[in-house]
Amino acid sequence: MAKFVLAGKADCPYFAKAELLADALQRSLPNFRVHKISILPGEWKEWLDATCKTNDWKHDDSPLVWRELVEQGGRGMLLGGFCDFLEHCQEYYGITSDMPTDTMLRIAAENLETQMSLIVEEKHRLGLIQHLHIWITGALSPTCHVLIPCVLSPEVFPKVTAISLHFLDLEGDAGELQELRQETEDLALPMLYQVTTHTDLDQAFHDADVILLLDDFKTEENNSDEEKKERVREISERYRDYGHLIDTRANKQVKAIVSGDSFVNLRCALLADAARSIDSHQFVASATQLENQARAIIAKKMKVRSSDVTDVIVWGNISGTFYVDLQRAKIFNYDGAIKGPAFFSQAVLKIFHDSKWVETDFQHLVLHQRTAVASKTGRAAAASSANAILKVLKAWNGSCSPAEVLSVGVLCPGLCDLPDGIVLSVPVTLTDGKWSPLLDVTVGDELKERLGLCANELQQEKELGLESCSDVMNKDG
Repeated sequence: MAKFVLAGKADCPYFAKAELLADALQRSLPNFRVHKISILPGEWKEWLDATCKTNDWKHDDSPLVWRELVEQGGRGMLLGGFCDFLEHCQEYYGITSDMPTDTMLRIAAENLETQMSLIVEEKHRLGLIQHLHIWITGALSPTCHVLIPCVLSPEVFPKVTAISLHFLDLEGDAGELQELRQETEDLALPMLYQVTTHTDLDQAFHDADVILLLDDFKTEENNSDEEKKERVREISERYRDYGHLIDTRANKQVKAIVSGDSFVNLRCALLADAARSIDSHQFVASATQLENQARAIIAKKMKVRSSDVTDVIVWGNISGTFYVDLQRAKIFNYDGAIKGPAFFSQAVLKIFHDSKWVETDFQHLVLHQRTAVASKTGRAAAASSANAILKVLKAWNGSCSPAEVLSVGVLCPGLCDLPDGIVLSVPVTLTDGKWSPLLDVTVGDELKERLGLCANELQQEKELGLESCSDVMNKDG
């Protein structure tokens, strides 16, 4: 059986001519089948580039015709454009087309009108279905690949029946994004409604209910001040653009989580500053990866499971100077002098007496854990990063106990007389989709001093970002 695929711009007259020729062959030949793909003119080039890259083809015009070789176990065989298809039909089937130009143009116009009507109908149909729109920036990052099957879960979104995923990667390749979309659709998960891909900001954050910001800006410790300033400039420009778009396009109850290895607090602060009409409580930076790494280090030291250590607090600059606080940390199932049932816990600092290790080696281990994992595996710690984001999402959506304490970066004006406008990692609880700072925690003079150092570091980053933006505006002016 001959199976052909005919794709072209909806307003292309040669696509219309090839389409009618294929229809005639399909009516007269029992073993001839054709599948037609009509693409809007504005989307044709991106679609063509992605399709040719996936199949290792070279083709520049509309239409694009290929023959499917599924039954022979092979991939599609490119025929070419209209002339190639016409020649093939003449040679193999003895059929040609003598359609006049005015008829070609009329059918092409009808094709475009039909395609536009279908899009309007599809938008109306989508509007009737209540589904959650999740936007992921930096969508080609390893973390996103781990996140995708997990976010499409009722465990993370217990009150949602359908999810639309929107992948955005400004440095990404359109073909790779299309492959990611295909891979996501191939998961065949019940909650997945649709997937879209984007490499620019034209459509970014429309109707967004949840935004996961994974695009990262790698920095090295030996970077010069000028290199750091350039990196902060890039971040400031992008995240202010993000914030303005979120402000005008996203759902007003949108929840945004910033993650990554660099300038996490700054990126979150820039978003909250730019999105003026959205409550700043709806922007958080994920510090739970550091929290989980600290739990794992303590667990190894105490010979328990990582999940047996709870209520670890991370204060400060998530991707800079931070402090891991064990004042509320508890441990379960510890094999010590005092034992109890599974629900029995003990304070970590009461049974672990090496305070010097806690203040020195332990802090250093947490600081360098992520880098150590990446250097050994040759890739980012994607699984732990994804799990940290999921933990925040579950708590935000009511899938965790309201008493559970999380460390997240938030705007917290008035805390310990620190400057306003900076995002600082603090312990919070989440109830009914809202976070509240944890009140049952001691902030002594030593901790206040540490927080002051963190705040100064964050203030310098933000001032550098503002200075970079001013430089750009002056150049443009």
